[in-house]
Amino acid sequence: MTKKIEEQVVEVLKTIYDPEIPVNIYELGLIYFVNVKESLSGDGFFVNVEMTVTSPNCPAIESLPEEMSYKVEKLEEVIKCDVEVTFDPPWDRSFMSEEAKLELGFL
Repeated sequence: MTKKIEEQVVEVLKTIYDPEIPVNIYELGLIYFVNVKESLSGDGFFVNVEMTVTSPNCPAIESLPEEMSYKVEKLEEVIKCDVEVTFDPPWDRSFMSEEAKLELGFL
């Protein structure tokens, strides 16, 4: 069941776009990991997402985590979603999926 929730979270993340780049944050490689844990009572799941942004000066550094938490918490089984922003390792183009590179003309 945890794997199913993780897949649902990833699908939600793929609906969120960096406001300056026309590619979703998942394909951009901004998501470092998604961790899903079932609550002790078994009535739902807690989600922890670690992400980065394209640069420390990114204007979306506050809005993206808020949007992510809001949308992930709309999933029926999710109790809470915490998003942590990190700059280690710093993001670079190599983190992007082939699809994102193609979309942005990097291939």
